[in-house]
Amino acid sequence: MSEGAVSEDRYFEDFVVGDIHRYGRFEVERGEVLDFARRYDAQPFHLDDAAAAKTHFGRLAASGWHTAAMSMAMIVDAGNLAGGGGSLGALGVDNLRWLKPVYPGDVLHATSEILEANPSRSTPGRGTVKLRTTVLNQDDEPVMRYEAITLWRTRPAG
Repeated sequence: MSEGAVSEDRYFEDFVVGDIHRYGRFEVERGEVLDFARRYDAQPFHLDDAAAAKTHFGRLAASGWHTAAMSMAMIVDAGNLAGGGGSLGALGVDNLRWLKPVYPGDVLHATSEILEANPSRSTPGRGTVKLRTTVLNQDDEPVMRYEAITLWRTRPAG
């Protein structure tokens, strides 16, 4: 199990199936919820208190896409699952689920479990790592879950 950021570069060989990484602290701010919604997901329950109160959300809720963006920010800030010398980005996301609403004032954190680590059969020096990420609120309730397939360089010789 890993906690928080690491200072060294990560490479494909550093990922062990079954490892769980815990990281992040992201405070959901009302202004950011509104700004994101205005720009990218202008549905009334993301923009207006009165409109949101009439829905199953009960109050202003963050866009699920905003929650996904906050998740990515936590991953990059943690440094152990993205970025660094070995990261080549992601190939995609599977099984994205928004499990509970995220509200202004929530404080998010995350866990990622390494599900698979496979060396590339077609491109030497690379491998894919599949992670299941769960974003949780301050009460440790899962609010979002997804599986990402990431691409990594293998560790350079020497």
